[in-house]
Amino acid sequence: MNRLLIFFVAVLTGLSLLGCGTTAKEIQARSQSEKADIFTEVKDGGTIPNGFAELTIKANIKTHIEGYYILESIESLHGKEKYPFLVNIDGQAARWEVDGIKDIKPAYDSDGKTSRDPEAREGFKYVLEKKLRLHAGTHKVFFGLPEDNYSTEVEISLKEGETNTLEFKPIYRTKRIPTRIPTFMKGIDKYEVFLNDKQVFLNKFSEIIGGRCDAFPHSAIGHALC
Repeated sequence: MNRLLIFFVAVLTGLSLLGCGTTAKEIQARSQSEKADIFTEVKDGGTIPNGFAELTIKANIKTHIEGYYILESIESLHGKEKYPFLVNIDGQAARWEVDGIKDIKPAYDSDGKTSRDPEAREGFKYVLEKKLRLHAGTHKVFFGLPEDNYSTEVEISLKEGETNTLEFKPIYRTKRIPTRIPTFMKGIDKYEVFLNDKQVFLNKFSEIIGGRCDAFPHSAIGHALC
C-alpha cells in the first residue's frame, strides 16, 4: 500500500512538473513579439478603415487576498495591486498589468446556506478590457495568465467593418468539503471563450498545453514546481 501511494505521488508530481514546465515555457515564448503590425490598441471609437475590424478583448479573474495562504510565495501577485494578462495575436504580444479592486460577496445566501456563487467571500478582482483594431480575416488569439501558469488559444474570424467582443470567462476549481462548489479560493481551472456571445470551443491540443499546477494549488510545493 505504501509503495502504491509513493508511486501515485511520484506520478502526480511528474505530471505537475510536465504541465507547469510546458505552460510556463509557452507563456514565456508567447510573451515575445515576432511581429508588430497585427493590431493596434484603440482608445476611442471612430470609423473603422476599409479592410479592418475591431475586437474588444474582455477577461477577468478573482484571487484570494494577499497572504491568505501561509505557504504561498511572497512573490505571488495574488491579491496585490496589479495582475498581468497576456494576449498574443498572430505573433504580436501585449502584456497588460491590470489594477485590482477589493471584491466582497456574501459567503451565505438568504437562507443561511453556503453561497454557490464561485466569487463568494472576500478577494481581489482584476478586469481586463482592451479594444483593438486589426485586419479582417482569421486570427489565432493566445491568452495567458503568467502568474497562474494558465494558457489557451482560439481561432476566430472577423468580418470587415464589424465590431466584435472576445470574452474569456473564468471557471474556478472546485472545493469538495463540506460541499462541492466551484470557488475562486481554489484558483483558476480554465476559461470558457465567447466571440460575440457565442461560445468558441477549444481543440484538444490547446487544452493540453494549458496545464496548470492543479496537484499543489497555492502551496510552496506548487510554486517550487512551477
